[in-house]
Amino acid sequence: GLEAGQSFIIGCAVLVHNLVEIQFCSDDAQGGKTQHCNNHLFSVMLMLSFVGVTLALLRHNWYPARVFVGDTFCYFAGVSFAVVGILGHFSKTLLLFFIPQVINFLWSCPQLFKLVPCPRHRLPRFDPEKGVCSPSTFACKPHEFKWLKRRPDDTECPNMTLICLMLQIMGPMSERDLCIVLLALQVASCGIGFF
Repeated sequence: GLEAGQSFIIGCAVLVHNLVEIQFCSDDAQGGKTQHCNNHLFSVMLMLSFVGVTLALLRHNWYPARVFVGDTFCYFAGVSFAVVGILGHFSKTLLLFFIPQVINFLWSCPQLFKLVPCPRHRLPRFDPEKGVCSPSTFACKPHEFKWLKRRPDDTECPNMTLICLMLQIMGPMSERDLCIVLLALQVASCGIGFF
């Protein structure tokens, strides 16, 4: 439920932002609403349907998931946010709502640009006996990537994703708890976007 949950939270933040902006709209010289107000109204109309659809999806995508979103939903969500941010003229505010995604990209850059080995799958490792997730790793030599290791003589380094970083900081946890922690981070970053 992480992708759908984050999209729902960002969608709600976009709705709140637009509704606040509409409250402070003034009439133009002809007595109608300004273009600024119309832009935010357009964004509200798109986001209302997006939030509704995402909430329905989240119901089935929440742990334990019965439906998996994959790339198709992520592309749809990204395009939806891009459209409302650009046409609503609040792309800078929207970028603040995406702080966790920006951090994930920046933290992942060494692996994405092959400065550090990048395995095909970087999702956390699941221990079925304990029911917890831990950071996934990639193999390395003891003298390589010392800045990534907990101990200098380790022969494995954690993958560079925000999910694995949270598991490194907070320790192993269940998939549900990890999702809740990451969604709380998303709520906090959306809160920062309002200030």
